[in-house]
Amino acid sequence: MRGGERVIEQLCRLYPDADIYTHVFDPERISDTIKRHRIECTSIAGLPFARKFYKMYLGFMPRALEHIDLTGYDLVISSESGPAKGVIAPPNAHHICYCHSPMRYIWDYFHPYRSEMSFPARAVFDHVAHRLRQWDVTSAARVDRFVANSAFVANRIQRYYGRSADVIHPPVSLDTFRPVANPTRDFYLIAGEIVPYKRVDLAIEAFRGLNCKLVIAGRGSAAAKLQRHAPDNVEFMGRVSDDELAGLYANCRALVFPGEEDFGLVPLEVMASGRPVIAYGSGGALESVKDLETGLFFRQHTVESLRDAITRFELIESKFRPERLRAHAEGYSEANFRAKFRQIVDSELSRSPRSGSGVAAPVDGVATVTAPAA
Repeated sequence: MRGGERVIEQLCRLYPDADIYTHVFDPERISDTIKRHRIECTSIAGLPFARKFYKMYLGFMPRALEHIDLTGYDLVISSESGPAKGVIAPPNAHHICYCHSPMRYIWDYFHPYRSEMSFPARAVFDHVAHRLRQWDVTSAARVDRFVANSAFVANRIQRYYGRSADVIHPPVSLDTFRPVANPTRDFYLIAGEIVPYKRVDLAIEAFRGLNCKLVIAGRGSAAAKLQRHAPDNVEFMGRVSDDELAGLYANCRALVFPGEEDFGLVPLEVMASGRPVIAYGSGGALESVKDLETGLFFRQHTVESLRDAITRFELIESKFRPERLRAHAEGYSEANFRAKFRQIVDSELSRSPRSGSGVAAPVDGVATVTAPAA
């Protein structure tokens, strides 16, 4: 249940009778809200070990998506950070794509992903990525309207697809994350997937030699290597439960957010818990963090710049009031997300009615298509 699944959850609440199509589905890791819907998997689910190693089948995903039969649906909503928008919607249906990111592993993060691969894997990936870029641009024409999760992503949609996009930031579960009385505030925190582009390595080196503790919650391809070389004041917790994560959010001194993210829901979850953020001043963080109000930025991707930001934070730490941080996060509530998304849908239906009468016909069937991020 990461950011993409949280968006699907809100779409399920907007459209309680919608059907869901996806490549793989693990019912043990998905919320009851999503599981109440009819969920259909593509042919990817039938491939060996697909539930765990779906990334290996990236090259097969476009064809699998095109084989989904969406006949009879009036509205198709694709939730995309993989190739989900490539479905073929009926000619009279409206297709709205909520884009978390154009596929970063074939576009702006192609070289970092490629550098982590073995030589045989790199040779396969080079071929797949080249073909997938062509398909990705072509399939963008199948979307009637794009909605981006940040202005940063909207700019990339314009760059890669030549399409404009509305912006609706993803929702924060305000009931899940709350400030606590008497927080410990004896550690800094990094939370999320530990992969190279998140730049957890930068934070570890910044804390080397400092008289403060850094806790890292999460797993990922870079975790084992980073843990082997981490100093004693850096603790790796691995994957934690939702309750444990909420406790870490509420009790940390601040979240350290060292990567360039498409938006980044974690900073807002931490703010909803009453704690500030030290973030790299680029990408989606510029939209979710208010400098010197809900956190502060470091402007260069260097150990020295981050270390300087930690020093500056400790000088003004008492100025970050939990109630103000919480109030900022409340602007990204689930109710606000649903209202804004419903407004986009209603606008699209009114702008391009299916009938020739000039009035949009009622929507009877809704399909939500989602693909896991590779």
